[in-house]
Parts: sequence; C-alpha cells; structure tokens
Amino acid sequence: MKIAFYGSSLLSSYWNGAATYYRGILRNLASRGWDVTFYEPDAFDRQKHRDIDPPHWAKVVVYPATVEAMRSVLSEARFADVVVKANGVGVFDKELLEGIVENSASHALRIFWDVDAAATLDEMRADPAHPVTAALPALDMVLTYGGGPPVVDAYHAFGAKLCVPIYNALDASTHHPVPPDARFSADLAFLGNRLPDREARVEEFFLKPAALLPDRAFLIGGNGWETKAMPGNVRHRGHVYTAEHNAFNVTPRAVLNVARDSMAHVGFSPATRVFEAAGASACLITDAWEGIEQFLKPDEEVLVARDGQDVADHLAELTPERAEAIGRAALARVLASHTYELRGVEVDRLLRDALARRRQAA
Repeated sequence: MKIAFYGSSLLSSYWNGAATYYRGILRNLASRGWDVTFYEPDAFDRQKHRDIDPPHWAKVVVYPATVEAMRSVLSEARFADVVVKANGVGVFDKELLEGIVENSASHALRIFWDVDAAATLDEMRADPAHPVTAALPALDMVLTYGGGPPVVDAYHAFGAKLCVPIYNALDASTHHPVPPDARFSADLAFLGNRLPDREARVEEFFLKPAALLPDRAFLIGGNGWETKAMPGNVRHRGHVYTAEHNAFNVTPRAVLNVARDSMAHVGFSPATRVFEAAGASACLITDAWEGIEQFLKPDEEVLVARDGQDVADHLAELTPERAEAIGRAALARVLASHTYELRGVEVDRLLRDALARRRQAA
C-alpha cells in the first residue's frame, strides 16, 4: 500500500524541527510494508543543509516552490492509498491541504498530520475561515505530534471525525550514547531555533540561569540566536546537524528542553529533543508542562523546572554522578516505552484498520 506524504522536509532539519519525527515514523512504516513517497518543496535553504541523503526506505520528491510544481506533485496523490498533508510546510500550506482532498482517489484515506496542534488550534479559534476547519469534513482523521486530551477534544469540537495523538519518540539507530565532544562542552546546553513563541521562555529558562550562575558555562545551538543579546558565559553554536545531536546532548553536564508557549499551555507535548536527549543518556532539565509523567519520571529520569531560578538551583546542585544516573534512567525508560518502533505499530494498525473499514463499507 502506498502513502503520499506532503511535508516540510524529510532530508533536512534546517528550520524544520519535525524532520526526525517524520523519519522515525515513516521509516518504521516502510519496514511494515508501506510504500512511502515524501514530497517536499525546495524552500528556506533546506536543500543546502541536508542531514541525510535520500533514504532507501522512502522515495523523496523535491519540487520547486512554484505553483506549477506544487500542482504537479499533487496530481500524484491519486495513486496513493493514504494521502497526508502535514502542517508547517511553509509554502502553499492552504493549497496543499485543499489539493489532497481534490486529487486523492475515492478509496484513499485523507489525513491532516499536525505537528504543531496547539498553535494550529489557536489559529482556528481566531479565524472561522481557517483552511483546516474548512477541510475537516473531507478528512478521515487528524493525527497530531502530541497534545493529549485537550487537543483531541478541541479537534473533535471543530468537527474532526477522528483525532489521535502520535507522540514523537526515540530512533535508537540515530540517537544513542556517544563519546563526549569538546566542541559542546558546557554545564548546560540548549538546542532549538529562535521562534517568537519560544523566545521569552528561553530568556527565562536559559538566559536567566546563565546570568544567575556567571561562573558556569552555557551553550546554545540553533538558528536565529546570533543577534540575541546574551550573558558573556553563553556560547552560540549555530545550526547543529542531526549527526551532531548525540555529542551535543551527551557532552554537557545537562541539557535543557524548553517548550513553545502553546505546547507548554496545553501540555502532553514532549518535544523531539526530549527523546533525543534521553536516547543519548543525557541528563535532561525541562520546563514544567502537564503530562510529563507519562513520558519520564521527575527527579529520577528528568529534572523539572518551574522557572529560571529552578534551573539554576538544579544546575548548582547537580553532581556528575547524579547527572549520569538520571541519564541512564532516562535512556532505559525511552527504550522500553517510547521508540519509533512502538509508534510505528500504532500508526500501522490505525491506517490498516481505517482502510479495512473503508473497504467493508464500500
């Protein structure tokens, strides 16, 4: 069976935090017999910053960011059994969503896969004519990157037939313990792009502790921070490629996760970085959000901070031995409960059951 997936990028994580999520889910579906084609536009310099070559488990179609090319790749939706439009492509998002409805075969499942559900729902509340709201009657299901019951209830209230969170997870073949790398040496490191709905939380949870602990070394990686005023004990690394994530996570005393505003408000939305850090056996400090216990146990597998002062306190008390113990416990937890193999089982069953019901009804 064939999947046509229209997303931001499978090949590049440049300004595209969902890349490892797509890779983990789709590679596992391919191992279960799905024929995957991923359509991504040549936009935002992502093709100049590829993390991987086109993989053997998926066909990747990179198309020019033009109307003609977009229409051309949409025409191929008619050959698929499952047609997916992910949010956040960055170009032609409205047209792509409308296009999968118009171009998919009558027997196909039409899916909107929302990797930023809390923000999308805020947009839908503010705009009664939002493209996602308009498309919901024609979609078979909405899958989300996370969000738990609040996101599921909200999507059902907007008219979604079915909404299922598919949480991100660990791809142990990509993210795993490695030897430390002096380039990433620090007491606390944070990796994330500079975004409007994240910046204030980075100021509170990362830059404030840096100011409170001037004798400690802090490292920030990601795009956009080069123009941000920071304390003198903070180094900016710039874009960190996926192949460098393990060393970035395992080398510092601890690494920090900071949720975006909308995800922190809704909860049940662990960032990809949570599982990447745990997979590298890193000691993770995260800002507090509802539902974290579903993924990692506070004080044993993760340290939770309510504000920047809490981060500073955790860091001041954190010995190398305790950091190592927390990292080991986190790795064991995610290997047991939060791998893309387990997520793949879930999605595979969901899609096959839905297609079987469609065939039975026909």
